[in-house]
Amino acid sequence: MWDGFMFSDRIPALRSNSISKALQRHREAGGSINDLTVSNTSCVGLDYPDGLLDPLADPAGLRYHPSPLGKFSAREAVAEYLADRDVSVSPDRVVLTASTSDAYTLLFKLLCNPADLVLTPQPGYPLFEHLTRLDGLLSRRYLLEYHGRWSLNVDSLRCAVEPGVRAVVLVNPNNPTGSFVQSDEWDMVRDVAAQEKLALISDEVFDTYLIEETVAGSAGRLVAETEVLTFTLGGLSKSAGLPQLKLGWILVGGPEDLVREALIRLEFICDSYLSVATPVQLAVGALLENTRPLVDGIRSRIQVNFAALRELTQRFPACQVLHLEAGWYAVIQVPSIRSEEALVIELIEQDGVLVHPGYFFEFPRGAFLIVSLLPEPERFTKGVTRILKRASG
Repeated sequence: MWDGFMFSDRIPALRSNSISKALQRHREAGGSINDLTVSNTSCVGLDYPDGLLDPLADPAGLRYHPSPLGKFSAREAVAEYLADRDVSVSPDRVVLTASTSDAYTLLFKLLCNPADLVLTPQPGYPLFEHLTRLDGLLSRRYLLEYHGRWSLNVDSLRCAVEPGVRAVVLVNPNNPTGSFVQSDEWDMVRDVAAQEKLALISDEVFDTYLIEETVAGSAGRLVAETEVLTFTLGGLSKSAGLPQLKLGWILVGGPEDLVREALIRLEFICDSYLSVATPVQLAVGALLENTRPLVDGIRSRIQVNFAALRELTQRFPACQVLHLEAGWYAVIQVPSIRSEEALVIELIEQDGVLVHPGYFFEFPRGAFLIVSLLPEPERFTKGVTRILKRASG
């Protein structure tokens, strides 16, 4: 009786690809995997402070008083945390969400009508394609180019603007290229946004994880913007190494009248979902404070692993590590003697190592592999050595 039942076209075709099939075969045969794609900080042997989750047991969490934009005390706590990082924002311009992905869907509902377009970076995180599609939108790419460091091709951004484009997503630093938007790029992007009446969304979840402390980042730049409407994203998942607690935030910037109207509409949208749990809102200030040593440990881990990666790569001149400023992924350029997919499958089957192929992040050409800098250093070094040997052969 259910023959011909139709599900939404917002869901893409759900099929296993060749890499996932190879991984499944390897595991079913009893093979172990050194996973160098891991992005979950709770699964890489880091030390979490004792009693870290105690603030979630605040008895006040037993009482539910919905606040669509988030409890004001929690918004104040986020603003205080950001002030310590030289980002000045008023608590009444902070909107709490259940995650960064949740923030995107709220903003897409705020800014876009069905079939409108959002501009996103290439290379970039593949989640954007799913998030826009699930909201009935289309994504269009603008290019990042590599010439010793990654830069934003503003001409490609201008060319991507067409009727129906409503917002530009900037990832700062970008994932997986780890590149910050530079000052001159900000200025040019802002000019395009002002001319075309586009909103700017800056995803800054990785901004605290500098590879070198001397790198000048540009996090929080849009918060004080006065010419165009802006939204800056962050959250506990990266800022506190707590992806399991599901709390993010949007910082709203821009002309006063637009900010006021945006907040009124965001309150309506958030009131329709009320997705943020009360206990984590009550605890957010303590969580951000008490995870500082953990965040320092994550930063140290990625710096140590990136230094090891650069040192190891020097022994394999056919491979190159691309310049990285921040984040916890690194990009390795490898010889194009076989496809990225074939190389990744060989690494699974022959070496028991899992990495991402560059095409997963829409690198426009090959051959690139993307590795996480989060694994325990011994596992990371062993895995990278196998990758470089296999890629060079």
